[in-house]
Amino acid sequence: MDKCIERVILSHEEIVEKAKKIGEEITREYNGKNPVLIGLLKGCVPFMAELMKHIKCDIEIDFMDVSSYRGTISTGVVTINKDIETSIKNRDVILVEDIIDSGLTIQEVVNILDTRGAASIEIATLLSKPKSRSVYCKEPKWIGLEINPEFVVGFGLDYDERFRNLDYIGILKEELYKK
Repeated sequence: MDKCIERVILSHEEIVEKAKKIGEEITREYNGKNPVLIGLLKGCVPFMAELMKHIKCDIEIDFMDVSSYRGTISTGVVTINKDIETSIKNRDVILVEDIIDSGLTIQEVVNILDTRGAASIEIATLLSKPKSRSVYCKEPKWIGLEINPEFVVGFGLDYDERFRNLDYIGILKEELYKK
């Protein structure tokens, strides 16, 4: 797998440090509260697992399986494959994402959760690609790293379900997805 990576942009150690910093900020902000962390599957799993280790206040977790991509291209349509089971009415919600790219998925999820009566909705993402936004979306409160519009994989991020298990994030060699 490593031979498919052009270069590493975040090592495992750097990811852990970023998750620790974000977790400490969430702990300070939500001390004495019980926010719900909602992870957007599948890519959020490694980041959310690492992030939770560093949050030192009561939390609940749930997941949504939401997609708007096929391969490297956004379909423009958000599909909910699995919805949350937790009631979020009058609850503080923290959406946990691996990456915010076009903004389509995260904005649609924010709109859905807002109509369900969440008291507040904030976003924690490991990566953000602000130059790739094609729609207005709520900006993440916590960002591990802003990156350029390059195709990245690893630590939950995939290309056609491959490379999620890398313990770092790297740029995928272009010849592997541009055919």
